[in-house]
Amino acid sequence: MAYKITDACVNCGSCEGECPVGAISESGDKRVIDAATCVSCGTCAGVCPAEAIVEE
Repeated sequence: MAYKITDACVNCGSCEGECPVGAISESGDKRVIDAATCVSCGTCAGVCPAEAIVEE
């Protein structure tokens, strides 16, 4: 199950650098996860200081 970034995202970028498959990118004022690329490892959720990343 892929992860998604909620509106609680503060666009700090912590998650993007931790994603092992490069599924996270910046879009406007927050980050987004490409569900087709996401391998559901949860690494991004573990480093998010705003707890803005949840399972879809």
